[in-house]
Amino acid sequence: MTSIATLRSGSGSGVIRTLRAGEQHLLRDHLLRLDPASRRDRFNGGIGEDFVRTYAERCFEDGTVVVAYLQDGVVRGAAELHAPERSCDSVAEIAFSVESRLRRQGVGTALFEQLLSEARRTGHHRLRVTTGAENQAMKALAQKFGAHLSFYSGEASGTVDLDRSRPAEPVALPPAASPPLSPALIASREMVRASQTMWRSIFRAYADLLTGGHGFGTR
Repeated sequence: MTSIATLRSGSGSGVIRTLRAGEQHLLRDHLLRLDPASRRDRFNGGIGEDFVRTYAERCFEDGTVVVAYLQDGVVRGAAELHAPERSCDSVAEIAFSVESRLRRQGVGTALFEQLLSEARRTGHHRLRVTTGAENQAMKALAQKFGAHLSFYSGEASGTVDLDRSRPAEPVALPPAASPPLSPALIASREMVRASQTMWRSIFRAYADLLTGGHGFGTR
């Protein structure tokens, strides 16, 4: 996915795009910024910073696609599409993380939509999502896109059928802002308006003179 989409949230605007090779540090720093509860939800358990660093590096070595939401060049949310070869049944697995201050602002939904578009583009038909049984936000998001979840040993796991789930709607790009007018152009426009007003007054006076003050209209 090469196109860049914009998203406006309550904390400002940002872009959604696929991270490129060499940007693993952006994913790493995002995962390290997750608060303890968010990191536990993301990895379904408590993990340390060394694990996070190794995990982020490995994602960019094994073909994982990372679609990220960035504000001012900093990743604040990420959606991961892991290669199906890493799964025991060749079904690609997906994972999501959003920093706490951006929760409930549409970031997770926008990331999910863009990741589904990328999965379809690369020929996937089914995706697996696994999260902690207590991760209500992730369960609701997965079910929103058609995942049927089952619960086992503290986990919620389900699959998304890409042939049945609704296609992602493109995120609308805002119209480009018009550049500010220069003082010279503003002055020129005002001169044109003044000239038009003057000539209208001259023509009206000339018409009154010819018609004896009754103008050209009918009464």
